[in-house]
Amino acid sequence: MKRFPNHADLTIAKKVYAENSLLFTNLEAVRTQVRTIKGKCGDRKIKDKSMYQAPTHNYNPYKLPDTEEKIRLPFMLPKADNNILLISDLHIPYHNISAITAALKYGQEKNVNTIIINGDLIDFYQMSRFEKDPRKRSAKFEFDSTKAFLLALRAAFPDARIYWVKGNHDVRYEHWLMAKAPEVFDDPYYKLEERLRLNEEKIHLINDKTIIKAGKLNIHHGHLFFRGFMAPVNSARGLFMKVKESTICGHVHKISEHTETNLSGDLTTCWSTGCLCELSPDYSPFANNYAHGFAHILVDNDCNYSVKNYRISNGKIL
Repeated sequence: MKRFPNHADLTIAKKVYAENSLLFTNLEAVRTQVRTIKGKCGDRKIKDKSMYQAPTHNYNPYKLPDTEEKIRLPFMLPKADNNILLISDLHIPYHNISAITAALKYGQEKNVNTIIINGDLIDFYQMSRFEKDPRKRSAKFEFDSTKAFLLALRAAFPDARIYWVKGNHDVRYEHWLMAKAPEVFDDPYYKLEERLRLNEEKIHLINDKTIIKAGKLNIHHGHLFFRGFMAPVNSARGLFMKVKESTICGHVHKISEHTETNLSGDLTTCWSTGCLCELSPDYSPFANNYAHGFAHILVDNDCNYSVKNYRISNGKIL
């Protein structure tokens, strides 16, 4: 953009995409980045504002007050991240070792180049707003156990890109800080990234209010789609009724799939994946229909994808 400051956004995007096609999902993703750097997508808190272009059109003719509106853009996986192991709901330190072992072994056998931890990696039991058992493990123990897991994960997949999407349990820490220690909430030292040294292991943390797009597939933990205590009987169908696009989520600890075809014959499928934690937690010890599982996602150059939603029983993949 600095070399060709007078070129149109689309022209720049075409050149960037032609030279770096593996780093971007499609041409439109590049164009969005160009517009963002130029300040055309609102205040995106770009550190380098040397390319910012002040708006020349009269976008507020009625002199309305400044808005706090947020524009939520999806996180587009780079095209090179096309062989994905999707795991979720480990709830460390209440994780299931045999289930995690089966999922990671599968990922190694399939030579995945990307791992997505789709929410609820850490439980934060003592920071819950619900009634707590003081005999349960401390927050420090949970942090230490999670750090040990991330070190083991990076050792098992030294070259993979690793993304961690926050789930409703992961954000308990932020909510606790806001309620109990607001004075230090904006201090980077207390952020999850710093507390767990995520940069050292090259683990990218993604906000829970962000959708990940792997090609044409949407990925999210799912807690913002399922509200209330009870999830739908068929979680995948409940997800479909909310989003109407092909989407995969965790959160419910249940394995399900739902497909619908529209009048033109186009398929839309939603999935919910199993968990990798204990199946009989204190809050739901009986008849909860929970199951262990994970998913394997492949994305081609046209952004089409395939999903295999696996079950695990007694440490064996079914």
